[in-house]
Amino acid sequence: GRDAASADGTDTRNYGGLHGLTELREIFSPLLGVPTEQLLAQGNSSLTLMRDALAFAMLHGRPGSAGPWAGKPVRMLCPVPGYDRHFGLAESLGFELVPIAMDAEGPVMDQVAALAADDPTVKGIWIVPVHSNPIGVSVSERRARELMSLKTAAGDFTVLWDNAYALHHLREPHPEPIDVLGIAAEAGHPDRPLVFASTSKITHAGAGVAFFGGSPAIVDWFARHTAAGAIGPDKINHLRHARFFGSPEGVRAHMRKQAELLNPKFAAVDAVFSRELGPDDLAAWTNPSGGYFITLAVPPGTASHVVKLAAEAGVKLTPAGA
Repeated sequence: GRDAASADGTDTRNYGGLHGLTELREIFSPLLGVPTEQLLAQGNSSLTLMRDALAFAMLHGRPGSAGPWAGKPVRMLCPVPGYDRHFGLAESLGFELVPIAMDAEGPVMDQVAALAADDPTVKGIWIVPVHSNPIGVSVSERRARELMSLKTAAGDFTVLWDNAYALHHLREPHPEPIDVLGIAAEAGHPDRPLVFASTSKITHAGAGVAFFGGSPAIVDWFARHTAAGAIGPDKINHLRHARFFGSPEGVRAHMRKQAELLNPKFAAVDAVFSRELGPDDLAAWTNPSGGYFITLAVPPGTASHVVKLAAEAGVKLTPAGA
């Protein structure tokens, strides 16, 4: 069998290597638009990294904070429609959730500015920048610049930049990753974005690799608090991924194959919806260019019943309204 040594000769079966395997971070750095030294490869779940980052902020504060966030009111801006797990996580940690409308370029900035500019309890906003779930909107570079240059009452206002579908394109042309860290540094708020991503829906949902990125100060902060509770991530899994992909182009090629598998399935759903629902204007649905969601809007008051009927037919849908 192949040995367990990483590119620099380190035995990946041992403890240590808190930042994750360098060769895997080098592969994903250009794909996510995050410099290798500012990108950590960790466990199997980016949601866990989001929980850790928010918990660290609650317990310790983060760079730019006067102190811990806990013990005072904290509010989180939530673009809607958005990702129910983001909202559930923030709520579980004690954040009050504040809905923000979405348009074709991302969150509506007038609403964000009105809340964040005067209210120091508004600590952050969730963003899924590419193929956002569940409606598939990709944030424009212009909108990203507005978010990073926004004047906020909280000096430690945080943009949770969850690049969950950065590589999950179904057709060309597709959005390229936005250099959110570069934009934030230019705007004078280098510590504002926390970048998350994972290989869920690339390799294995439950056995992939999750990534965390930020400014040098943010990465040091996250790594320091992680080190108190972890000796290192699963480097054997990192090595497995690095050898499977080999290069950034290896990841892109893999995702092109994924698109070939998935496109006919999306097309089949669209065809059936068009045939069964289209003629009567009973419903509206998205035809996404990437990501993994089709959002179906049905007449008011019927969504829960649709989910129930689908379940009886053996089709599992996300909860109504999620």
